[in-house]
Amino acid sequence: MDRIRIVGGKELKGTIPISGAKNAALPLMIAALLSEDTLILDNVPRLADVAQLQRILGNHGVDITSLGKRPGDRPSQGQTLHISAANIIDTTAPYELVSRMRASFWVIAPLIARMREARVSLPGGCAIGTRPVDLLIMALEKLGADISIDGGYVVASAPRGLSGANIDFPKVTVSGTHVALMAATLASGTTVIANAACEPEIAVNPEGIRVARNGGGIRPVTVATAPFPGFPTDLQAQLMALMVRAQGSSEITETIFENRFMHVQELARLGAKISLSGETARIEGIAQLRGAPVMATDLRASVSLVIAALAAEGETMVNRVYHLDRGFERLEEKLKACGATIERISD
Repeated sequence: MDRIRIVGGKELKGTIPISGAKNAALPLMIAALLSEDTLILDNVPRLADVAQLQRILGNHGVDITSLGKRPGDRPSQGQTLHISAANIIDTTAPYELVSRMRASFWVIAPLIARMREARVSLPGGCAIGTRPVDLLIMALEKLGADISIDGGYVVASAPRGLSGANIDFPKVTVSGTHVALMAATLASGTTVIANAACEPEIAVNPEGIRVARNGGGIRPVTVATAPFPGFPTDLQAQLMALMVRAQGSSEITETIFENRFMHVQELARLGAKISLSGETARIEGIAQLRGAPVMATDLRASVSLVIAALAAEGETMVNRVYHLDRGFERLEEKLKACGATIERISD
């Protein structure tokens, strides 16, 4: 199993190209099931989750061609995928595929919308919480799908097709919004989605973000995660790694997922002073971290350990980095270009 070795304490300077967003690429790839036409996606990141979804879509009969760099492309640009779902040959998404990636459950929406039937395994457990699919099922039922649970599979049918409806989510759900949007595109009539998620991968704009250091040190913050435009849960672990070096005490409250503080004990191995009380973590900023062996527990937690290791004195070995490979493209290469001492070690 691969590990990443980091010798921290060095000033980093340079340019880091931003890869295509996994959270945008996955639902777009699944949406290809809605059409007989070929979908072309540019700047798709080369990630383990993208490769796994390619296998899942292939199980349904989808043909995917992956093109590498083209003349004039920059090394930072991702791959181009040509996705053709002209002939769907199987409407079952088996457990052995769905259990590896929760987003694959979303195939139920285009399958039921286009093929009028689907049999998709319930997703397996998740390290950062249960993430139930009840709201996804509710949205499909509102559109006219007949749904039952049989042997761990969600069985959906709509012999006459789906019909537009009013879908009012009791709470903001990114997955539910993805599913409702995909299913509604082929439903007859108009669908209105109330309390829909508005994350950038759902309503993506061209504006960027610039962050500048003012030289005055890192100030502590008090923040709680919330649906967009609130502070994103996907940045919670990274912010915690930053607050470890803040000048004072910070508090971070996680309101979206349970069990998303598993990186706390690993940060503590580097010297971080963090205490937990229910959904809130209190971080006492310290002047220096020290390198140590740590273990990645999930995708976001793993990159928070990399961030902390870059600021720590001495060597840190980050184990179980397959989590990183799921969502961070060419991480070592990007950081090395900015002066980091970082290398991947394959056993």
